[in-house]
Amino acid sequence: MIVSVFAAVLFAAALHAGWNAMLKGTAGDRLWTITMMCVAVTLVGAAATLFVPWPAAASWPYIVASGLLHVGYNLFLVRTYGSGDFSETYPIARGSSPMLVAIGAAVFAGERLDWLPALGIVLVCGGIISLAHRGKGLPLGSLPPALATGAFIAAYSVVDGIGVRAAGDTLAYAAWMSVLWGGPMPVVFVLLRGGLRRGTAALLAGSAQRFAAAALGGWVSLIAYAIVIWAMHHGPMGPVSALRETGVLFAALLGRVALKEQLGVRRIASCVVIACGAACLGGAR
Repeated sequence: MIVSVFAAVLFAAALHAGWNAMLKGTAGDRLWTITMMCVAVTLVGAAATLFVPWPAAASWPYIVASGLLHVGYNLFLVRTYGSGDFSETYPIARGSSPMLVAIGAAVFAGERLDWLPALGIVLVCGGIISLAHRGKGLPLGSLPPALATGAFIAAYSVVDGIGVRAAGDTLAYAAWMSVLWGGPMPVVFVLLRGGLRRGTAALLAGSAQRFAAAALGGWVSLIAYAIVIWAMHHGPMGPVSALRETGVLFAALLGRVALKEQLGVRRIASCVVIACGAACLGGAR
């Protein structure tokens, strides 16, 4: 992997951990927060479409599919962060996706999986099992939504990896994907919060400070993922996705420092194992 792609994806991993920590630490309705984040993403994406070329026709099925998958991801992410510690749920959700992306890339994009990424998959799986077990059995409350979140991450990553290559222009793909990523979320929020009258009132009930914080989180998430989309245009999906998941180390630190969560030696070791697996995938050619 070339140095520029490597450095950019590491930066994206740090940004991603940051906005996820913000969402986990949000007091009140996390669904509202992520909906406002999506509105901010949509506004930026819509503005960007005025300055980028039209994506190639072959990329539009992927743009639409990515938007729908991101809606599912948003919903499961909110549920995941309501079910367990950030330093536990984030590594499970993020750590489970590289192996799925590598498999999906091999099946749908013909990217070969040799011994180094295979070793990475084993390390990632081992780290996830160790992190989730905690000595008292698997956390049944947080494990299923976290793994489902990881499945959505893998699905939209593979879709976007193929789609951006078909689009002909990275920024064009990212802009239109962003519009469909966030556009449906206000409708979903209204439906889940009691219908048109009650849901709309709940959607508009936030303070200016909460709106600003959510918008900032949305823009950070957009920058982080736009970097990943660019990287997948210039490198194999599995290694790029896996390198992105080194954010588990940033997440563990943020969970300890910002959210005051416990971070023992074994949990640190588990995060390191996941990161080592991601590094193996990232070293694949």
